[in-house]
Amino acid sequence: MRGAGGSSVKAEAATTLASRGGALAQVDSSYRWTILALAWFALLICFMDRLAWGNVALEAGHALGMPMTALGAFVTAFYIGYVVSNAVFGFQTDLTGPRMMLGAGLVVLGVFTFAFSFTPLFLAGAAIQLLMGLASGVDYSAGVKLITAWFAKTQRGSAFGIYMTATSLAVVVTNSTVPLLAERWSWTGAYKVLGGLTIVAGTVCLVLIRNTPPAENGIVPSRPDFSLLLKKPDLLLVAVAGFGAMWGTWGFAFWANALMVKGRGLTAAEAAGIMVLFGVGAVVAKPLIGLLSDWLGGRRRILTLACLGGFGPALLAFGWGGTARAFHNLAPVLGVFAFAYSPLLGAIVAEVAGVELAASATGLTNALWQIGSVTVPVVVGALFQATESFHVAFAALAAGPVMAAIVMAFVRAH
Repeated sequence: MRGAGGSSVKAEAATTLASRGGALAQVDSSYRWTILALAWFALLICFMDRLAWGNVALEAGHALGMPMTALGAFVTAFYIGYVVSNAVFGFQTDLTGPRMMLGAGLVVLGVFTFAFSFTPLFLAGAAIQLLMGLASGVDYSAGVKLITAWFAKTQRGSAFGIYMTATSLAVVVTNSTVPLLAERWSWTGAYKVLGGLTIVAGTVCLVLIRNTPPAENGIVPSRPDFSLLLKKPDLLLVAVAGFGAMWGTWGFAFWANALMVKGRGLTAAEAAGIMVLFGVGAVVAKPLIGLLSDWLGGRRRILTLACLGGFGPALLAFGWGGTARAFHNLAPVLGVFAFAYSPLLGAIVAEVAGVELAASATGLTNALWQIGSVTVPVVVGALFQATESFHVAFAALAAGPVMAAIVMAFVRAH
């Protein structure tokens, strides 16, 4: 009887802890915008470190005497570390707190990014990229936990929408600055600058970030009960839905240029211009969809269904497009559908888990989502090579969002 009573008390305490997410977030503090700005900048820097290799790979490969396959293996090594880091360090973030994990993670990432500029051999470079991936995987779950703790439910949609613009803007900023840095100081100099900037950003986060709003600073946090994650089936459904959604988003981002050039005869410049419009749709969509979800009282599931429900057909429509004009018209619309769901899914995961388990749930779901991002380029590339069909390639891309919409329909969280 004592064991049963103890389990009952423990379960009751765990339930109380899980419900504290709403109470924590109801605290109104102007400092929450500083927290959001720091988390946003951290995510921006983290993505710049991740994307920099695409801008300097050819120069670096020539300087190091490496073949193209070796250059691609660096990306694979990074993502292996990134997926593992998301799955593991989300739990540590819930235990240690987002301030320490985010700040220390950025400092470590900066050190490895700086060290990568001294890469002498392939194995050393791949090992450093693996370590960079391990360090960068902490960032997203820590940012989600901070937003969940500092913003009320009716404000989180806007906060997540703003936060997620960092990933889209990172593409623009990286492609605008890294080539200039490499041109002036070579690819090694670009990595030194990025590494130093990342270390500075991590130090600032360690100094300025607070784990919780002022009203909660006196509360001694207890150890999260991670077993509660197993009792939340909505998390599994959202994880599967996110896998399908990311399949469509990053599969399109990776292959669209090449498919338009090879499958429809566009020039590289025309394809790049169309992708810029795709990116514009993404940047605009994220904060607006978050604001709309807050205006609806924190109801995000129906908006997520709308985004995913439109994403698949939009990809199919793009696949049937035959001219540059048609692609120009479809690209910004596709950009909206391809990215608007991301802040909504992030908010749903955090709110289903509660603030105590927000980082753990985010890390686990994001790890699965990133597997979709990594596998889709291989699958779509193989299909296009085998069929040489523009339609088949885009049908394969559309399968992900269609599956995601079906799964999302069974999610009970609002």
